[in-house]
Amino acid sequence: MFVQLEERPRRTWLWATPLALLICMGLAVWLQLADAPVRNRILTAFATLPERLSLNEPASWLNLISALYLHADWTHLLGNMLFLAIFGVATERILRGWRWSLMWLLSGALANLGAAWIAGDPRAPIVGASGAVSALIGAYLFLFPRANLGIMLPLGLYVQFVRVPALYLLGVWLLLQILLTVGEQGAGVAWSAHIFGFASGMTLAWLLRPWVHRRRPNSLPLR
Repeated sequence: MFVQLEERPRRTWLWATPLALLICMGLAVWLQLADAPVRNRILTAFATLPERLSLNEPASWLNLISALYLHADWTHLLGNMLFLAIFGVATERILRGWRWSLMWLLSGALANLGAAWIAGDPRAPIVGASGAVSALIGAYLFLFPRANLGIMLPLGLYVQFVRVPALYLLGVWLLLQILLTVGEQGAGVAWSAHIFGFASGMTLAWLLRPWVHRRRPNSLPLR
């Protein structure tokens, strides 16, 4: 379990990350309360389906975004929401709400597009915020390259709290995503979306870097 250690706490009103959390969790509750046929119909209609993406159907490309807010089960949802809360808050403090939202939507759409592009089964729906959350991880690593993250390690009856450089910890995470993608491990999980999302997040953070440096000249190393 990751615990974000904010080295430069800054008081500001955050709204984009809580809004994304509320939408994802609200839709998950609503879908679970709905009848199975309704739930399946909603997931099919708003998921990213590789075979449905077509230049002749512009509306189908909106599903690259709508799929970010739908989750197949509670395990899928809670895992994404945990990482969204940790890395979303940290990145939103730097980028602010509107820029954060733009990165969230654009990088999430690119992640789903990349996963659809190399999907083995064009009829398999892609849902979940994993791609966009991975983009936040990539953006965090770019914005806070020298930050430390905490990890709680269970050691018998005790729990040891260890601080690890984010570069190492998230580097291991990225390597795991690559191995899972190449090995096609884990049926039903679009591992490639994590990689495309991570790359998109780092790229968009790099594009926003001049604005961040002008607003907070001491916040980012420019080497």
